[in-house]
Amino acid sequence: MIKDYFNGNLENATKVQLESIELIKALFLEVNPIPVKAALNIMGYNYGTPRLPLVEMSSKNKEVLEKAMKNYGI
Repeated sequence: MIKDYFNGNLENATKVQLESIELIKALFLEVNPIPVKAALNIMGYNYGTPRLPLVEMSSKNKEVLEKAMKNYGI
């Protein structure tokens, strides 16, 4: 998306941005880095849990994140 934008291919950059909206929203359902760590754990990386005072992502939001990742092809 960034390469397309800087190379003047605004149409494709916009397309990629719009296709990723669901995933972007899911990654901001909770305070960072909670969703990022959850996403990496879902992908099979062992990033563990956030340090206190942060806690793991709620199960409801984690389901939304998993769905968004699946829909995006991750």
